Amino acid sequence: MYLTPQHILLAGATGLAGGHLLDRLLTEPTIARVLAPARQALAEHPRLENPQGRLAELLPRLTGPVDTAFCCLGSTAEQAGTQEAFRAIDHDLVIAFGQRARELGARHLLVVSAQCADPQSPRVYCRVKGEMEEGLKAQNWPQLTLVRPTQLLGPRSELRLLDQLTDPLLRLTPGHYRAIDPCALARALWRLALEEDNGVRVVESEELHRLGR
Repeated sequence: MYLTPQHILLAGATGLAGGHLLDRLLTEPTIARVLAPARQALAEHPRLENPQGRLAELLPRLTGPVDTAFCCLGSTAEQAGTQEAFRAIDHDLVIAFGQRARELGARHLLVVSAQCADPQSPRVYCRVKGEMEEGLKAQNWPQLTLVRPTQLLGPRSELRLLDQLTDPLLRLTPGHYRAIDPCALARALWRLALEEDNGVRVVESEELHRLGR
């Protein structure tokens, strides 16, 4: 069965994944409204609402209705500055976003996590992503979709030397570890949003590639 979401809430619209997803959503004639809070102004569109400011401060002021919520927030300890700041974004803010989306009436939350997400991992990045997933599960969503891509391909607003070095290799890596184009990830997220199901679904890298074709 398929459910067509009419009112969308999107976090992370200025990022690589979120920007492509926003473009995708605004081309869908079935969507009446995309609510995309962001620190900076987005390109105007008649069906886009773009409150501007810090997401943590905007969340209490957001208004519904919301049918489906997408969370594309993501950083690294290097970007955030400290491990604590990284956790505040990739764990605390994602959990707060999920809670607010539930309060606004959303029944389906789709979150871009990470392939390595594991609450028991010795690596901070992977552990925080895993703990974030567990926190969202505890919110008892009617439908929760956790997508776990590998590295995203494409230019980013900030210089990330490691990504520049590994992108060419990850384009060629077969199977589970192959990096994904953000346009393909956006297509996969939209297709997953149209699927009506109950409970938690974890979508790994290979399935994302299939859905994103």
